[in-house]
Parts: sequence; C-alpha cells; structure tokens
Amino acid sequence: MGGCCSSPKKELPEKKQNRLQQNQRRSFSIQQAPQPFGATEAVSEVPAFSEFSFADLKAATNGFSSENIVSESGEKAPNLVYKGRLQSRRWIAVKKFTKMAWPDPKQFADEAWGVGKLRHRRLANLIGYCCDGDERLLVAEYMPNDTLAKHLFHWENQTIEWAMRLRVAYYIAEALEYCSSEGRPLYHDLNAYRVLFDEDGDPRLSCFGLMKNSRDGKSYSTNLAYTPPEYLRNGRVTPESVIFSFGTVLLDLLSGKHIPPTHALDMIRGKNILLLMDSHLEGKFSTEEATALMDLASRCLQYEPRDRPNTKDLATTLAPLQTKTSVPSHVMLGISKHEETPPTPPHPLSAMGEACSRMDLTAIHQILVMTHYRDDEGTNELSFQEWTQQMRDMLDARKRGDLAFRDKDSKTAIDCYSQFLDVGTMVSPTVYARRSLCHLLCDQPDAALRDAMQAQCIYPEWPTAFYMQAVALAKLNMNSDSADMLNEAAGLEKKRQNGGRGT
Repeated sequence: MGGCCSSPKKELPEKKQNRLQQNQRRSFSIQQAPQPFGATEAVSEVPAFSEFSFADLKAATNGFSSENIVSESGEKAPNLVYKGRLQSRRWIAVKKFTKMAWPDPKQFADEAWGVGKLRHRRLANLIGYCCDGDERLLVAEYMPNDTLAKHLFHWENQTIEWAMRLRVAYYIAEALEYCSSEGRPLYHDLNAYRVLFDEDGDPRLSCFGLMKNSRDGKSYSTNLAYTPPEYLRNGRVTPESVIFSFGTVLLDLLSGKHIPPTHALDMIRGKNILLLMDSHLEGKFSTEEATALMDLASRCLQYEPRDRPNTKDLATTLAPLQTKTSVPSHVMLGISKHEETPPTPPHPLSAMGEACSRMDLTAIHQILVMTHYRDDEGTNELSFQEWTQQMRDMLDARKRGDLAFRDKDSKTAIDCYSQFLDVGTMVSPTVYARRSLCHLLCDQPDAALRDAMQAQCIYPEWPTAFYMQAVALAKLNMNSDSADMLNEAAGLEKKRQNGGRGT
C-alpha cells in the first residue's frame, strides 16, 4: 500500500492525508481460529500478528501513563501491563518488559512470532510485538472485565455462580488443549490472574503466559506452596507442570480462596467436601458436579507428573458438567455488556449514504451503475501519444468489467477491473469503488477497504470513497470507525451541495 497515492495529480489536504495514513496502518488480514471439540459457534475476528513501533505503543498508552496500568500488582509488578488504544480505535493490552529482560532481539521476536501464530476464541490473542532498541513489548487483545482473581477473591456485588465456575474451568481447558495441539504446551505461572474476561464476559486465557518474563527468568512467581514439585527440583516447566497449575485454579473455583494444594488435598481425602466449598455459594451447587471437579483437581495435583491427566482429558471431563449453556456469560457474572453506539450522522444522508449505513449492497450496486463514470472527470489528463493499442486494450478490459458489474458477476468484474488498473496509465476512482463493492459481494471486506482507500487517494473529496470505506469497516466489525467514515462522507456531500464539485 506504500505507493497508493503516487498517481493523483493533486496533493491531499493534511486532514485527508492523516486519515489515509491512519487507515493504511490497519491490519487487513483477518484470521479465524480453528474450532476444536466440534464447536460450531463463530470465532471472533482477530488482526494478523504484526510488529508495532514503540512510538505507536507509547501514544496508545498515553506515554505509558501510570493511570493506564492494569497489572494486578500495579507499579510494583516486574513487567507492567498497560491498557491502550490504537489510532484504529482498537483497545489493546501492552506488556512492557524490564530493560534487558530479553537482550537478544531476534530471540524475543522469534518467541513472540511463535505465540502470535496462535488464534483461538478461548485465548486473549497476541496481535503484535515491539523490538525497538532496548524496548521489548507484547501487544494483545484487551479484556475489559477483569481477572478471575478479582471476581473470585475481591468481588464487590456478587460472587461467581456455580455454573459460571464450571464454564471457566472448561474454557481454560479448551485453551490449553488448543495450545498443546499447536505445539505450545508450556504455560508459565498459570493462576487465577491469568484468566481474563472479555467484553461478553467469556473467560479467556492470557497469551502473555505463553512466554517467560525474561530469557533466563523464573517461570513461577507465586508462593512456593502452589508451585509444581518437579519445578522446585529442576527449575523446568513441563506440560505436566501446567496441569498441576490448572489443578490449583480448580481449587480456587471450588473454594473461592487461594488454598495451598497440600491442605486442599487433605480435605478432599478426608471427604470434607462442604468444608472446602466456597461458603458464598450458599449451597447453590450440585454435589455431584462438585465431587467431579474435586476429583479432577486431585488428579491434576498428583505429586508424580506421570499420574496427572493431559489437556484433552481435562476438556473431556469438564464438557459434560456444563449447564446453563444458553445463558450469556455476562449475565451470569452480573456485568453489563457495554457496546459503543455509533454516533448519529450530523448531516442528512443521501441515497448512497442511506444504502451504506444499512449495508444494502444491492442498493449500492444500483447507484454505482446509474452514476457511471461522471465522477472520474478531471482525474485523468492523457496526451495523444498515450492513445495506443495498449490503451484500447485497457479500455476494453474496463468495458468488459462494466458489463460483468452490471450483471453482478463480481468475480469476472474483479478480474477485468484488475487488468485495467494494473496497466496504470489511467486512474479511476469509480473503478476502485466498483471493485470494492465486488469484493464486498464476495465477502472480502479487507480487499474492499483497500480499494475504497485507493479511490480516496485519487479523489480525496469524493464521498463515495468514504461511504465504501464505511461499509467495509462495518463488515470488519470496526463500527466506530465505520460511523466516523459515514459522518465524513455526509459532510463532504453537504459541502458539494453548497457549491463544491459534484454530481
């Protein structure tokens, strides 16, 4: 995308140039995670893993302000985690490592890329990293609804109900099983602080635990009483160590307290189930389900690593215990699901604006067919020498594209318009807008956004270019950005009606 604005003759106003630069930094490649265990629910769209500049992350976190720290230990934590917001309006979590925690930049980048390949709906996915001078940072999806530790140990309004605790255990088991199947079975310091709740209230496993805090640092920061016994012997994390730590999380869910495993096992062996259970549940749990969870915790906490279950066993055991599957997590947690409401456009919308606001691709198609190429006037200045056989072939490709576009043969139209554009002799915002719509009709919103941005490059004040970006952004679930584009397009149309160039 670096050279998208080389063709137009006129320079872009500063505001439009800033808008283009902002859009060009968006990650267009959207990946979807595999769905294990036969799940059919849709996976959230996650940006492709990429490298960030330190300047961008500094701006996103307000200069790494102490007010943006979301680490449980606050400023005392060895590696701070900040809440931030990118220019694309996406919220992020940024983990900032101490100086020289990873002295070799290549080793840090390789580790980050390994974790960044993972994509799953049960993970707070890693979306990028920064390796700038001595700075080492990781960038992940931001989870706005606190940690399991906060909801279990420091709750204010209500404790987590039993069905939700079972869901937490199952979802984290799913996350561990996925990581294991993708060749990343090691998780460092798994505990209740590593379990985060997303905007829907669904529990997710933090991706930060898939990397150590430093190249040579410790893998466990918690009290030795909660550390796998083999780690105390040899200092190495193994897949079996992760299972032991998962067992301690199960104890947290059962008891609502952070009980040392040896003490909890004594109670389990003594059949003191009610003594172990969280009193704040007030008896509102199934004894059969609680017994099954205690049994699983006991197996996870076995002294000998070989006696512990594997991640697949965890998921298989927990799946049948799930209840209230139709109740959303945010309801069970007793939290509101906050969604940003797109602002109302300040100007009345035209027919094109109305069609784009409701993402009516059929209506958009009809308008683009009727408008034809009248908005291209003045964007091309061709000499007589340029009217060559190549030019005639290029215009023929555009004509074939127009016929396919009229007939809604989107794939053929994309091919023909691409032939026209690849020659590069003529620049046509209308062709880019038409190809953008074709990409939308083919369910390719990232490509549609690129083409709409190209149309804006050629004709910076063209409302249609902004309208098409609004539709593509909405398809990418970037609703706030889409609303901004819709507003800007409506403003440009208002400007047109007051004497600007237009149709």
